Amino acid sequence: MADKIVHVEVAGKDGPALQRFYSEVFGWELDTNNPGGYGMLRQGELSGGIGPAQDGGSGHVTFYVHSEDPAATLRRVEELGGRVIMPLTEVAPETTIALFADPEGHIVGLM
Repeated sequence: MADKIVHVEVAGKDGPALQRFYSEVFGWELDTNNPGGYGMLRQGELSGGIGPAQDGGSGHVTFYVHSEDPAATLRRVEELGGRVIMPLTEVAPETTIALFADPEGHIVGLM
């Protein structure tokens, strides 16, 4: 079975405004009782987050793909011309993420 998208993230200059926008456009109910006001969305197996960009920059949209062997996936990324942006990092109990750039610089997450 192919790896699947499990998380999406929208971050920008005004996290609360983005949360209101996406909530009103799509009817999403976000849980904003999280560090930094990060609004979490859960729809079946897919989760998402909308909030302020950590670096205060213009923001980004990122999708995260579940990988059974993220270390092997990161090696494959580099073999195929991509680069690791953030190595495997535990961000919560039982949650490890990494970020890589594809050959054109688009950022994709592994979870």
